[in-house]
Amino acid sequence: MPSTSGTSGTSSVPAEPARLMALMTGAEKHGPAATSTLDALWVLYDRVLRVSPAEADAPGRDRFLLSKGHGPMAYYAVLAAKGFFAEELLPGFGSYGSPLGHHPDRTLVPGVEIGSGSLGHGLPLAVGSVLGLRARGLAGPRVWVLIGDAELDEGSNHEAIAYAGPAGLEQLHTLVIDNSSATHGWPGGIASRFEAAGWSAETVDGRDHEAMYAAFTAPHPGRPRAVVARVEPKSPS
Repeated sequence: MPSTSGTSGTSSVPAEPARLMALMTGAEKHGPAATSTLDALWVLYDRVLRVSPAEADAPGRDRFLLSKGHGPMAYYAVLAAKGFFAEELLPGFGSYGSPLGHHPDRTLVPGVEIGSGSLGHGLPLAVGSVLGLRARGLAGPRVWVLIGDAELDEGSNHEAIAYAGPAGLEQLHTLVIDNSSATHGWPGGIASRFEAAGWSAETVDGRDHEAMYAAFTAPHPGRPRAVVARVEPKSPS
């Protein structure tokens, strides 16, 4: 059974990524999407992902795919904090001529693996990425994809979930940010949906860095891994 925990609602993100995110202002209607992901993104990039600006194109790097691409301020802040691009780009976020759009563009932003748009594409792309690595004989790189709980309303994700478990895609890791915005749900919670398809799955507090780190690095031989990070519910707009 998946482990569960509540959410404290207390972020322990270091000051630097929080400061960088605050540099991005303007008419961004997806602010909650950014604040809900900042803790998890920081733990991944600071302690888990094997990727750096110097290795952004290296075949052996870990891949991170942001499927929850709307409200990418936290993603940009973390990339800037890790040196993928200069922080001077951040104040221009979303403006004409800025490479930092309201959805990340892999051709414009260093370190970005996919361009995002319509929800529901990231997890299928992550499955394809793992299959591509397998075809090239690259067993070391891990593929991470971050999706929102509402994205699980999209059927494309369930096809990917149903395929990845039986295929034993051990290199695949899915991080679900759960802020209670999904239209549909599952008996036993989101993690149970992955477990039913043969995944290793766990639910943790999305503001607890040590709990997330333990869940992100837990062994799962022969199976893909899903971590559901629960954060405070999205406020009604």
